[in-house]
Amino acid sequence: MPASKVSGPAPSRRLARALGLALLLACSALAGCSHLGRRTDPNRYTAETLYRDAHKAMDSSDYELSVKLYEALAARFPFSDQARQARLDLIYVYYRKGENETATDAAEQFLRENPTHPRIDYAWYMKGLIDYEHTPWAFERWFGVDMAKRPPASLASSITAFTTVVKQFPKSEYAHDAQRRLIYLRNRLAEYEINVARYYVRRGAYDAAAQRAQRTIEQYDGAPAVRDALAIMIDCYKHLGLKDLQANTEKVYQANYGEPSTRAARRSAWWRFW
Repeated sequence: MPASKVSGPAPSRRLARALGLALLLACSALAGCSHLGRRTDPNRYTAETLYRDAHKAMDSSDYELSVKLYEALAARFPFSDQARQARLDLIYVYYRKGENETATDAAEQFLRENPTHPRIDYAWYMKGLIDYEHTPWAFERWFGVDMAKRPPASLASSITAFTTVVKQFPKSEYAHDAQRRLIYLRNRLAEYEINVARYYVRRGAYDAAAQRAQRTIEQYDGAPAVRDALAIMIDCYKHLGLKDLQANTEKVYQANYGEPSTRAARRSAWWRFW
C-alpha cells in the first residue's frame, strides 16, 4: 500500500512562508520608524512638507507638534513664502496654546517685518484679540463681577489694534467682529469712568466727579454710560450751587432721555447681556 500523504505544505514551504512573514514585519517596522523619525526630526522635511504637516497638525489641534514644525520651518527656510506664512500661523497657534505673551510678540514681529503682507489685517486682528482676552471675561461674568469697576488693563492696545482693522481694512473679513469688540471695549471704559465719578461723589469731591463725568461724555459719546454721566453732573452742580450749569445739563438730559434725575440710577450693567 502506498504511504499516506501528509496534508498541508511541506516543511520547506512552511519555513519560506515564515521567513517571508518575518521580512514583511521587519519592513513594516522600518517604515514606522522612518515615519516616526520624520515626525520627530524636522530636519528631514522640505519647506513645503514642513508647512503642510505643521498646518495639518494645527487643524488637528496638535499645537505642540504644530509649533515645533512651524518654528523649524522659520529657522531652516527663513526667506521662503512658507516661512512667512508660518510666522502668521504661529500667532494663532501660540494663542490657542494660551501663550498670550508669546503670541503678542509673534504678532508684533510679523507687523514689523511684513507691513505690506496681504494678510496684515489678520495680524492686527489677532493682536487685538489676544489683548482683549487677557481678562477672563466669562469667569468674571459667571460670578457676577462688575468688570467696569476694575482699572482697564490691556484695553488701550486692543482698541488700537481693532481700530486699525476697522479703519485701514474696512473690507476685511475680520472688520465686523473687530467693530463689535471695539464697541464693547469703549462701553466698558466709559462705565469705568462713571464708577470713578461715583467714587468721587461718595467722597464729596463734586468738582472732580463732575469733571470725570464730563470727560466721559466727551470721549465716549453715544455709550450707555453717557446718561449716568449727565445725571452725575446735574447732581454735582446742584451740590456746588452752579445753577446755570445744572439747568443747561438738565436740558441736555431731558432732550435725550426725558425727565432728568439728580441720581444716577443703578441699572443692570450693559455688559451682562453681551
